[in-house]
Amino acid sequence: MAKIRIGFSTHFEVENELVGIGTDNPTNTKQVLGNIHATNAKAVGVSTLTTYQGFLDKEARFGKSVIDINSQAGTLGEIVIDGEVTVSSGSSLCSGVDELTLTDSFSLPTGNTDSRIHCHTTGSMRFNEDLGTLEFYTGDEWRTVNSIKDTGNRGRAVFGGGWTGDNVALSQISYVNIMALGNAVNFGNLVGNARSGAAPVSSSIRGLFMGGGSPTRRNDIDYITIASEGDGIDFGNLTESIGFMGGASSSTRGLRMGGTTPSKVNTIDYVEMATLGDALDFGDLTEAPSASGGLSSPTRGFRIGGSTPTFTSTIDVVTIASKGNAIKFGDMTTLKDNCRGNVQSQTRGIIAAGRPSPGNGFSFVEFITMTSEGDATMFGDLTRAHSGPAGASNQVRGLFYGGGNSTPYTNVIDYITIATTGDGIDFGDATQTTNNAAGLSDSHGGLGGF
Repeated sequence: MAKIRIGFSTHFEVENELVGIGTDNPTNTKQVLGNIHATNAKAVGVSTLTTYQGFLDKEARFGKSVIDINSQAGTLGEIVIDGEVTVSSGSSLCSGVDELTLTDSFSLPTGNTDSRIHCHTTGSMRFNEDLGTLEFYTGDEWRTVNSIKDTGNRGRAVFGGGWTGDNVALSQISYVNIMALGNAVNFGNLVGNARSGAAPVSSSIRGLFMGGGSPTRRNDIDYITIASEGDGIDFGNLTESIGFMGGASSSTRGLRMGGTTPSKVNTIDYVEMATLGDALDFGDLTEAPSASGGLSSPTRGFRIGGSTPTFTSTIDVVTIASKGNAIKFGDMTTLKDNCRGNVQSQTRGIIAAGRPSPGNGFSFVEFITMTSEGDATMFGDLTRAHSGPAGASNQVRGLFYGGGNSTPYTNVIDYITIATTGDGIDFGDATQTTNNAAGLSDSHGGLGGF
């Protein structure tokens, strides 16, 4: 190999050749064997180290800088992040460290719900600007980092509105403790006055009563704080004045599905329950139903039956965290509407009562497994035939409040154990006879992650 001495002001250029320093058989464009000592060295352009195998010094200290790690690195000691450090979303740090110490702050990637599509790595964590919460990806779905663990025993059930017949609507709100037996107690009154057929949605903190009829259709939304008592407070408005529709909710988002304006519609609205404001368009159902019901899993919302104008057995499903049109999930065991007596755990949805024609009601209960698609299966019977009872549940027990075949309606509350099959058992009495009330709770099956 030729030896070339490069002095000051010397210009040296090699084209289509390999240069080796310390070796006579270079395999790279420039290959240096041994230590490199450089003072005031400058690399112009982008310098990329594709892979680094080995160990860093005993301590790796990152100061106030932006670090984009596309390599593999190991360290013998601890990693200390001192100051404000941003790790880009494309970076990965593979390390066997036992402890990570943050001395100031650590910024996670942020974005809205729609931007989740850019990151599907299991274990990824980010801050959701729409929901105002941390969330992580399980490998199958995004879930929020909740400060409350629901063991199924928290539950307060709240029931609002309804009517006594002859188009006489009610404004009263009442509540019960789901895991106890006893009569309902007065909670307060809806701020929008009397209404029936509202769409109920709830988080672990707030309950919302959306729209309804009195008999005039309404577009206003009332909300309450479930843990306290008092009258409803104005939340905002739906996209249209509407009544007799299903409601479904996750831990953060509530959906209104279908209803009558008085024309039957297939529209779906949604709200973010932690904020105040008007509803936004979500998508469309597969049919335009009135008097349908709703169910919620942690990730999915379900529309149950209704009249279109003929009675239907269809069950629709949507993904609550995203927007879009519903698809068909399956069918109930029969055609019916007024399917408002619905309760759920995180995996099982219970559909109770309803009617095959005006003036009649069913006593039977059926169920679906919400994590899959398919038709409903028989569960048992309530203590009497019902049309339009309100439903509320925690992860263990489901309640069915009021309802009936015709006036006067009933004030009976039935309950079931969701994980088993069997008949309903008397729980207590409602504060008044009612039909088409709206039921919600602080611990329903949709409180699992979004």
